[in-house]
Amino acid sequence: MLAAERYQHILRLVNEWGSVRVADLSQLCRVTDETIRRDLDRLESEGHLLRSYGGAVRAQAQSTETSHELREAVHAGEKQSIAAAAARLLEPNDRIVLDASTTAIQLAVQLPDIPLTVLTNSLRISLLLSERKNITVIGTGGTLVPKSLSYVGPLAEQFLEEYHVNKAFLSCKGVHLERGISESNELQARVKRKMVAMADQVFVLADGSKFDVQAFTMISGWDGIHSVITDSQAPAGHVQSLQRRAIEVILAG
Repeated sequence: MLAAERYQHILRLVNEWGSVRVADLSQLCRVTDETIRRDLDRLESEGHLLRSYGGAVRAQAQSTETSHELREAVHAGEKQSIAAAAARLLEPNDRIVLDASTTAIQLAVQLPDIPLTVLTNSLRISLLLSERKNITVIGTGGTLVPKSLSYVGPLAEQFLEEYHVNKAFLSCKGVHLERGISESNELQARVKRKMVAMADQVFVLADGSKFDVQAFTMISGWDGIHSVITDSQAPAGHVQSLQRRAIEVILAG
């Protein structure tokens, strides 16, 4: 891959996903980490992106939806490990809510077939769990977003206000020590905000690339979050800071 092609590829991933990691880019582009770091430095100097811990983020906030195919392809292994760690927290007769993130979809795949009630705004999760005889699935309804196959809007938000659950499992685009968790799409953020408010315990599912990122719309400050489930790539300093705030951090894998 020529340098110019590599720059275009990197920018496409950054703009579509919101954040990328050096290690992932080096694999995708088949070059060394050092080459990717130089590429990111150049692209930052030209104003195309912003460097972050271990990678880069979009230079400007965008509220566009990313297709679930692309989201599933990014950090797939980490998402599976995080989902497995989350699945181990489930107990019979739990009432839970899942967002429409690809990590939550992985969690749905790995849910044990025990008596559970699952609320979700994800069409994909509803279909996945429809074959589990012990799991009751309740969908929010609302306006369907084709790219993410998720329901958003006033109907979805009003629906969530009517319920209470033990545990909420949701992902985000950014995990920031001062700003809490955030999302690139405002409609998705509003739904996730309702999920945080309706749960006794809130578990944030976030791989290490999402740390030190502040996306477009805030979901919640840390006062609403109980646990963060992440992977070994999460910055150690950030993990310790969260623990000092009495936020449980579970390292998957």
